[in-house]
Amino acid sequence: MAVDRTPILKRCYYLGLEPQVLGYDKKSRRRIKSAQRRKVSEYGLQLKEKQKAKFIYGVLEKPFRNLYELAQKQQGLTGPNLMILLELRLDNVVFRLGLARTRKEARQLVDHKNVLVNGKCVNIPSYRVKPGDKIEIKEKCKSSQRYKDILESTNGRLVPEWLTADKENLSGEVTAKPLREQIDVPVNETLIVELYSK
Repeated sequence: MAVDRTPILKRCYYLGLEPQVLGYDKKSRRRIKSAQRRKVSEYGLQLKEKQKAKFIYGVLEKPFRNLYELAQKQQGLTGPNLMILLELRLDNVVFRLGLARTRKEARQLVDHKNVLVNGKCVNIPSYRVKPGDKIEIKEKCKSSQRYKDILESTNGRLVPEWLTADKENLSGEVTAKPLREQIDVPVNETLIVELYSK
């Protein structure tokens, strides 16, 4: 399995992202690049947006390409469809519900079979949830200190409108499909569509 071992803060600096977008409280001493030293080509801008989306959601190239192709087949605009498909990944939903500090941690929880979807154990981070799906942490894991620490650190995090969270029972529900306006990720998806449609 491919693993990106680039330091998080270094990657955030390169992509012009705040670490808080990924759920990290760390602060970089470096300043986010406001003005580039040299002019970036149109292709360079498009590539950077794609790298940004892949880095935020923790998706590698092939699965990302597959999601793009699926977004193309759906009704509506490809860009917003792609962002909605990325948001509906199980690891992202676990992160959004505040059951994990970061998307990487959410992915680990799913991999370790700690997450139930509609009462069934699902250990595939890319599993696509649907409106009406109930997501919860396994009963035997709920009492562990790890989840108490997670809840303490994610207490102030806002849960998106398309989800309902029950922090006491470590569970939540997908109430609707997210709209592009409800996704607060600093990615310009039109540039990704332009890149792939070349």
